[in-house]
Amino acid sequence: MSALQALIFDVDGTLADTERDGHRIAFNQAFVNAGLDWDWSIELYGKLLAVTGGKERMRFYLDTYRPDVRMEDSTIADLHKAKNQYYAQLLERGGIPLRPGVKRLLTAARAANLRLAISTTTTPENVFALLANNIDSNWFEVIAAGDIVPKKKPASDIYDYVLEQMQLPAANCLAFEDSENGLISAMAAGLTTIVTINDYTQNHHFDRAKLVLSDLGEPDRPCQIIQGDTQGATYVDVSLLARLLAT
Repeated sequence: MSALQALIFDVDGTLADTERDGHRIAFNQAFVNAGLDWDWSIELYGKLLAVTGGKERMRFYLDTYRPDVRMEDSTIADLHKAKNQYYAQLLERGGIPLRPGVKRLLTAARAANLRLAISTTTTPENVFALLANNIDSNWFEVIAAGDIVPKKKPASDIYDYVLEQMQLPAANCLAFEDSENGLISAMAAGLTTIVTINDYTQNHHFDRAKLVLSDLGEPDRPCQIIQGDTQGATYVDVSLLARLLAT
């Protein structure tokens, strides 16, 4: 039996629904201001999300949809930097709240002396911008983000890094993800994983996840159980997580 010691969270789509109404809008604003005729629709952005990392996503878009355009890596990096500035402005206006149950669970985890960490491919600036407008970043012992490791999800590198920094075995931790690539990454690091889907990931394959839910739920707003056994619980709390890891 493994005792629960830490919770490790992905960010985009997991802590908050940042993709469709956050990053996508910010990307399009950066394109307009750069004089580009690119427009990433909701449908197109869903396809682009198969590639993790914003700079990598832009390169994939060029290679796949705009082979007529040549662009240096430095220009892509500049576009990405501008996009992050627009994203931060969206957050400052309160346009991207945390998903149901997230703040409640984080607060309860701290009260139970569980350690918290973040494992994401988004940039540190984006992570801190989201946290600054919702919760205290100091709640997280480790914030692993962006290019801190050589390979992004679905490689396990970012989770391996977090576990190394926390000096914890995977058997004592739970990961929270929203996508198939995220699940593959977490499980490759040996982590039991809970998935909360969103509009972009509801059709992904999550066969190996411990639970697949609509969200973490609230006492007065039950989550939808898509896969797995919540043992009668209608929302995710610390006691459920401890039981899940033990089994």
